[in-house]
Amino acid sequence: MDIPWGSIESRKFTTNVGLITSNGPLGPNVMAAEWTHHISYSPGLVMVNINAQNKATAENIQKTKEFGVNIAAEDQNIPASIAGGSSGASIDKIKALKELGVEFYDGKKIKAPMIKGAALNIECKLIKSEKMGSHIMFIGEAVDVKAGDKKPLTFSEGKYWLLDREAAK
Repeated sequence: MDIPWGSIESRKFTTNVGLITSNGPLGPNVMAAEWTHHISYSPGLVMVNINAQNKATAENIQKTKEFGVNIAAEDQNIPASIAGGSSGASIDKIKALKELGVEFYDGKKIKAPMIKGAALNIECKLIKSEKMGSHIMFIGEAVDVKAGDKKPLTFSEGKYWLLDREAAK
């Protein structure tokens, strides 16, 4: 049974907003990925699922075997919308974001750009990729990690949300 994109069922999942950066044959790129997960403490492993139709990011990662994971901070909803609203194969999203004042820095251990001011920046080396239904699962091992001061932005029901208070367990 399918759980189609945009359906009421798929919109009930709550996720972070991963801004996935890459730099490969299609040039530097950034995309928004809802399915970005920390899957192991030791070694530090991060999984990102990218729609197989997203040619720029998927091709860059497959060719270079590396990518950046930038967990969007609570004030990065506009950059997240831009990164998720178009394909890097048809528009230079890095340039568009820079024109809006988003700052990038060079990765320390990878060649992909990283986003300043993110809640979390992780530079990853690809250790596994596998097509899983409509998406390609990329698993990267963290080679550099930097936590920011801001809370992460979340995504649910087709909207961005702020983490403004703790709920009791």
